[in-house]
Amino acid sequence: MPDAYPSGVPRLRPADLLVLAVVALLLLAGLAGAGPPLAVVALAGAAGSALAGARLSRLVVPASGDDPAGDGGDRPGPWRGPRVRPAAGLLHAAVLTVGLTVAVLPLVAAGLRVAVGAAGLGLAAVLHTVGLLLLPGRARLAARARVRHATDIVSLGLSLHFAAWVLMPTAQAPLAARIAVASGGFGFAAVGVAALADWRRRPGAAVCLLGTGAAQFGLLALIVLLAYGAPDRAALATAPPLVAGVLLTAAGVRRVAAGDPRRAGGPPPVWPRVSAPAGIATVAAAVHLAVYGGFTTGMVVLGLAVIPPLVVRELISATDNRRYAGRLAAQEAHFRALVSGGNDLILLLDGALRVRWQSPAAARLFALTDADVLGRHFADLLHPDDAPQAARLLDRVLAGDRPTLLPARMRDGHGAWRETESTVSDQRGVPEVHALVLHVRDVGERRRLERAVHQLAATDQLTGLANRQELLRELRARRDRSGALLVVDLHGLGVVNDGRGHAFGDTVVVEVARRLRAVAGPEDLVARLVGDEFAVLTDAGPVLAYGLGNRLLAALAEPYRMAGDDEVRLQANIGLAEVRGAGPDDVLRQADLARRRAAQLGRDRIEWYDAYLEEQLVRRLDLERELPGAVARGELDLVYQPVLGLADRLPVGTEALLRWRSPVLGTVLPAELLPVAEDLDLIGEVGRWVLDRACRQLADWSAGDRRLWMSVNVTPGELTAPDFLRRTAAVLAAHGVPADRLVVEVAEPRVGPELPAVVARLAGLRSLGVRTALDGFRAEHASLAQLRRLPVDLLKLAPAAASAHRPGGAGMGGPAGMGGAAGATCPAGAAGGTGAAGAVRPPLTDVVVGLGQRLGLEVVAAALETPAQVDAAARAGCRYGQGHALARPATAERVEAYLEEFPSASR
Repeated sequence: MPDAYPSGVPRLRPADLLVLAVVALLLLAGLAGAGPPLAVVALAGAAGSALAGARLSRLVVPASGDDPAGDGGDRPGPWRGPRVRPAAGLLHAAVLTVGLTVAVLPLVAAGLRVAVGAAGLGLAAVLHTVGLLLLPGRARLAARARVRHATDIVSLGLSLHFAAWVLMPTAQAPLAARIAVASGGFGFAAVGVAALADWRRRPGAAVCLLGTGAAQFGLLALIVLLAYGAPDRAALATAPPLVAGVLLTAAGVRRVAAGDPRRAGGPPPVWPRVSAPAGIATVAAAVHLAVYGGFTTGMVVLGLAVIPPLVVRELISATDNRRYAGRLAAQEAHFRALVSGGNDLILLLDGALRVRWQSPAAARLFALTDADVLGRHFADLLHPDDAPQAARLLDRVLAGDRPTLLPARMRDGHGAWRETESTVSDQRGVPEVHALVLHVRDVGERRRLERAVHQLAATDQLTGLANRQELLRELRARRDRSGALLVVDLHGLGVVNDGRGHAFGDTVVVEVARRLRAVAGPEDLVARLVGDEFAVLTDAGPVLAYGLGNRLLAALAEPYRMAGDDEVRLQANIGLAEVRGAGPDDVLRQADLARRRAAQLGRDRIEWYDAYLEEQLVRRLDLERELPGAVARGELDLVYQPVLGLADRLPVGTEALLRWRSPVLGTVLPAELLPVAEDLDLIGEVGRWVLDRACRQLADWSAGDRRLWMSVNVTPGELTAPDFLRRTAAVLAAHGVPADRLVVEVAEPRVGPELPAVVARLAGLRSLGVRTALDGFRAEHASLAQLRRLPVDLLKLAPAAASAHRPGGAGMGGPAGMGGAAGATCPAGAAGGTGAAGAVRPPLTDVVVGLGQRLGLEVVAAALETPAQVDAAARAGCRYGQGHALARPATAERVEAYLEEFPSASR
């Protein structure tokens, strides 16, 4: 027999096939007369009971490492072997009882066989009943359900008893046969009703019930045949139910132990329990009339006894139907209340997408009547622009695609278009619905709120312009289109806020926004990035975008006249970057880099982004990353450029020039290094290192009779530091350097903003004995005027004073690697020296030299690159000179070797 598995799929096992084959051979042998039929039945029943008992015994006492389920451990539900053990033991005993009863019948006397069979049947029935009651999963029935089951059992049992009574031979039946038939009828009724109730909820228990019923039926049939003395071969018909019954019993118990998952489907049908008793009694009565004729009084009474239970069952069914109808009515009313009171309009669409039904909420929500909607194609209810897309989506749903959200505008009963959003559910597989179900909701208010929130989130609250997030979103949308982004930076707005208040400044910002919108095109997006930064996104090409930038500059440069005759003037810089092919953040960054370059070059300028800007940015980031700690790592170095007397060409001093020997970036010159050091607030640390190293080197060179000075450059910020004088004195004392051998240079172009403080510090240095120098002097009216105020000893003539006509000349602020450094930005000794310079122009040089002599200053001609320049400076009266034409910058060792060539140099 098939073994029931947790999946519900019966499967014949090898042992089942073997037993079935043996039973089939035995039956063939009995039919052929090869052996006594009763013995054949006994052997077949014993074989089936032995196999079923072996399987049940593994549930009662499982072996170590055994898989009692027999399914390879593939169980979808929990293993309930321990809970099944008591029931399995009783059913195991029942199976063995059936097998032993059948097996001993051929061995007892013919007169005792009916009594032995009846005793075995009674014992097996008791064991079966108790074992089935102990199976796990049995639910407690309510009183009404117990009454229904009892009525069904009585009705079916009476009909079975009546059928057996009227179909039995009319001769006096043995008492044992009548008792067996009477008890068996009610037993089979109980089994049938229970199996029908459990067929879906507890399939394993239902299989057990069928197995016990089949086994008891086979044993009962054998007893009846023996009681009536039927032909021997008739007993062979009892072997299949006996074998099938015991195997099904074992299979059902094993399924219960493996978890007994439910079968799919609804509750069991009611009609078999109502119709079967009447049908069985009617068929049995008809057969009796056809075979035996009339009925006895007992038969009539027994037949009439079948009717009252049927009437009671009908009354119970009618009561159940009324209760069920009441529940359905309540549920329908509840459903209608929910549908009518909900905020969704529910539409049912047929396969042609015509509206088959609409919920009662249609009139309340959309002012739609059934006449407006029913029978019409759903697309006819939608806006013409939205209908094709909605139809395509619904067609895909009909084709089997997963339902999605359907946004569309729907016309309401007043003719207005409503923004709606519909969820689609394919319920064609549900027989009661068989349609597409649309839940339509009005999302107009929500969409308006969303647009309002988006407007707030995407708009600058002061100016009404787009904000940064909206600009980035628009850049993302225009990524594949040509166009340009203009970033506008205002200068002077901070002064307005500080001087006249933020309210006044906000008024100016609003006017700026108005002018930007007035100049920009209708399709251009104007945005405010931060307080004084704006942006304009345009689809125009490079030439037109540049023209737009010029118009913006002109508009923003106009005076801002406010209430009270206040007038404000602002300056602006604009950076441009192309939009196509770059991400939003990259485009914004590129335009901002171009804006920074415009600000560096002046005011009211426009600059385009190019790759060189990117390289400068990366270089700057590398410098900012590597410079911190360079002093501690010993990466800074000094080179020295001699200063010579122009009359005798003997060295009188040197200038210390800074180099950063970075292992990552290579040699970095002061022109790059020092702006980064100032921004990172490292200029003081670098300046202290340069001053200390220069004084130490000067002490080494001054060990003999050689008298040289060492000049170092400082920035005004360093010079005006509170501890500069004290620190300088300490360094001189630490290295034993006479104060007059140190020359501190300050760049003249950077003195102006801090002139009073610089004058005080230079005077303090002179009081220490340190000589001072004015580096990069220019022959301009302002420079000549402030020269009288500065307490300096040396005047280093800038290339602009020496030559005003040679293009490309670099003064003291020129590249340090050319023998000079950016003197205007150098710390102590960081720069200085001469840059590339043009030829000396004697008349202008004569004026400066003459002024210096009248003030008691020594003049050094810097940036002497050619012999002609050296001769011109000497003729003009310059006492000292410095530049590539005289000596190039070199390391301390090479400069020391150079100085050894002039043993008499003692100035």
